[in-house]
Amino acid sequence: MTPNKWKRLIAPGIAAFITFWLLIALGVWQLHRLKWKEGILKAIHTAEISAPIPLPEHPTPFEKVSITGTWVPGKAALYGDEVHDSPTGPIAGGEILMPFARPNGQIVLVDLGWVPQQTPAPYPEPAGPTQVAGYLHGAIEPGWFAAPDSPGQGLYYTLNPVKIAAGMGLQNVAPYILIAMGPLPPPGSAAPQPAQHLPTPPNNHYEYALTWFGFAGVLLFEFFFFARKRLLDP
Repeated sequence: MTPNKWKRLIAPGIAAFITFWLLIALGVWQLHRLKWKEGILKAIHTAEISAPIPLPEHPTPFEKVSITGTWVPGKAALYGDEVHDSPTGPIAGGEILMPFARPNGQIVLVDLGWVPQQTPAPYPEPAGPTQVAGYLHGAIEPGWFAAPDSPGQGLYYTLNPVKIAAGMGLQNVAPYILIAMGPLPPPGSAAPQPAQHLPTPPNNHYEYALTWFGFAGVLLFEFFFFARKRLLDP
């Protein structure tokens, strides 16, 4: 093999070398992200099996929190349009939202869970001071294909606490929804079905790391045959 043939591999070899280590670095970065995400998931699991903490000043959606206050009677809204299966067939319903007044005067909309209703009817809650536990969910911007809200009927398809509360004639509303957590009602009950778990972010970093390392291996394989062909060509 002449020196000129080897020279033809310098530029592609440098490019392959840089790309290979870049792919390895991306794979290692995903392994670090995996460790970080596992820590978050462990903290979420710990929060889920622990007692709720009083609502902090700067809450996150991965904490189980509690608020104290009183229910605002006679007001409710229905969010979303979801069909659940039942022994008698599919049942249409949505998430029932009811206002909860904190001692400082702030109103927090509480999502009590899915109910088999198509028009909102307030769920009977105890009068007087009480406590509600769950996790927080921020407002959601309306999507391109979101159905129009109907404040007059108390039906909403965009999760906007301020707008939903305004439809109830309420002000001084928190910019988030409290998703209530609790035991499920008996099968066939018309009571709300509260959330059972805190939300968990996806953890696909192991697959991502394998993908980057796989690309690095394919690059070595391809460069070997590329270099072999160049060296053997006349």
